[in-house]
Amino acid sequence: MSKRPFLSIRQKIYLPFKRFFDILLSLLTIIVFSPLYIILAILVKCTSKGPIFFKQVRIGKYKKHFKILKFRTMRVDTPKDVPTHLLENPEKYITGVGRFLRKTSLDEIPQVFNIFVGHMSIVGPRPALYNQDDLVAERDKYHANDIIPGLSGWAQCNGRDTNSIERKAELDGEYVKRFNIWFDIRIIFRTFFQALFGKDEVEGKTSK
Repeated sequence: MSKRPFLSIRQKIYLPFKRFFDILLSLLTIIVFSPLYIILAILVKCTSKGPIFFKQVRIGKYKKHFKILKFRTMRVDTPKDVPTHLLENPEKYITGVGRFLRKTSLDEIPQVFNIFVGHMSIVGPRPALYNQDDLVAERDKYHANDIIPGLSGWAQCNGRDTNSIERKAELDGEYVKRFNIWFDIRIIFRTFFQALFGKDEVEGKTSK
């Protein structure tokens, strides 16, 4: 298998513009929403023991590791490096504020810093945990590990936690084939409305 994904000429031309928009929009988000970051950071710190931010090793472009940044939504005694849906009883580990942050996806917004430095893009396959070998292997079939992962992606717009590993990888592969500026804009809008209404967020469950 080729080390690089198959990209059309239009996609290759779009990539530097995609990176430019990532830098611009992430910087604007950091500046404009800094008061919100401060408020959320205070809420996380004052309502449960532990750090404000949660850092976790994820798989980036070409399967290189990086640390993703989130607001902490779970107790400090939560088993480490285990996807939420694989926990026996995830609800007992999620904090009160964390439940709200996860439902609205506000726990993800510190990832704008990952986007700004180039670990992530605004849109792309969601970065897998470093130990999710099954998902990484499935994504290899579609070259989905060969592009920059995203804050949101096509799989998150079509099932999110309800998708099987195979279906997630298939949808990520579809994104690799189809991505362009209009497809990215479509995903951004769908992500916004899903976050607004809490659609497809299923803690502790996944399809078979």
